[in-house]
Amino acid sequence: MGTQLRAHKLEMNKLFQLALLIALALPGFAADSAVLRNGFSIRHQRRQVLGSVTRLYIDGDQSSFVDIPTAEIDHFESLPDPPTPAPTRIPRLASAAQNPFDLSQAVKDVSGTYQLDPDLVTSVIRAESGFNVHAVSPKGAQGLMQLMPETASQLGVRNAFDPQANVEAGTRYLRELLERYNFDLIKALAAYNAGPERVEQYNGVPPYYETKAYVARIVRDFNKKKLAAKSATSPANKKTATLKRTPAHAQEESAAHPPLAQN
Repeated sequence: MGTQLRAHKLEMNKLFQLALLIALALPGFAADSAVLRNGFSIRHQRRQVLGSVTRLYIDGDQSSFVDIPTAEIDHFESLPDPPTPAPTRIPRLASAAQNPFDLSQAVKDVSGTYQLDPDLVTSVIRAESGFNVHAVSPKGAQGLMQLMPETASQLGVRNAFDPQANVEAGTRYLRELLERYNFDLIKALAAYNAGPERVEQYNGVPPYYETKAYVARIVRDFNKKKLAAKSATSPANKKTATLKRTPAHAQEESAAHPPLAQN
């Protein structure tokens, strides 16, 4: 009888382990983290490989996603279930639930204030943080638009993880860079990523793979939005509202996305 009981327990244990392995292997809707080769991580609900890129779905309804070159992803990590909030955090969470942050509306409002295309600001946010309000880069940049602490301080931001303040300051800073470089978008984006001093040092996009890929990614994402909007709502005789680029900019964008094998 004892031998049969031990055999039964052993068999049940094997079945449990097998079920656990299957659960870990199957893609589910639990949150995972894609750890990139540059040190960033992107929390997502599920992922899908599309050619040379991996599409990371940020939310469960698949309305928000980010496409990342598969070669730039180092590995994936399963995130633990969020812990039960401590009692002292309940008031803050309740307040957030009563006043949810509307990113689309915030982008629309600040873009109007600083006369920028909302799609451009959204593309910058996507490239900077993947819409993660609490994103922190290895260099210390914080929030949706990845403000460095000194930049946030100069822009009057007390809490870089306040999404409204972060988006307002990041958009204002992008506008300032555009004015600084006579509305040369390529230089402004490069300066947002690498710093104005580097753009002036090299008189253009610095020869850094990260910065070149960053600029190219935003330009592609922005133009993709405009092309999608045109095909969905405009007749064929309407012009596509894509970014205007000089031949020099086209050459820079081409250089901005070298073969991934060279990284």
